[in-house]
Amino acid sequence: MKKILSLVIITISLSSLLFAQSDKIHWRTVEEVAVLQETAPRKVLMDVYTTWCGPCKMIGPLLVELSEEYAKKVKIVKLNVDENNNTAIQYAVRSIPTLILFKDGQVQAQHIGAAAKGQLKQFIDSNL
Repeated sequence: MKKILSLVIITISLSSLLFAQSDKIHWRTVEEVAVLQETAPRKVLMDVYTTWCGPCKMIGPLLVELSEEYAKKVKIVKLNVDENNNTAIQYAVRSIPTLILFKDGQVQAQHIGAAAKGQLKQFIDSNL
């Protein structure tokens, strides 16, 4: 299993433009993500989302903030489920948003649904 390294925005859309506010966010292709997964030096939090999902849009700005706060501990990445259906199937994503925390390329924890920033921090902190 490979690790994902940086915040990924697979498509350019109105909702994904929220993520362009941070210098911690990088635009990546699926192929680049696969290469980055192999070399991630820290834990990776993958947000599985779609552009039409209201709760996904709600947590988007929070993930930008968290990507800056946790920059030395966790890389936060985004994966558009509509464009990467096979990856969603691989990780048994049944609802969005789904946050999947990886350690050494393996799934360590999963959170389903939108949450407040404090709840997201608690999820990350409890799995560091």
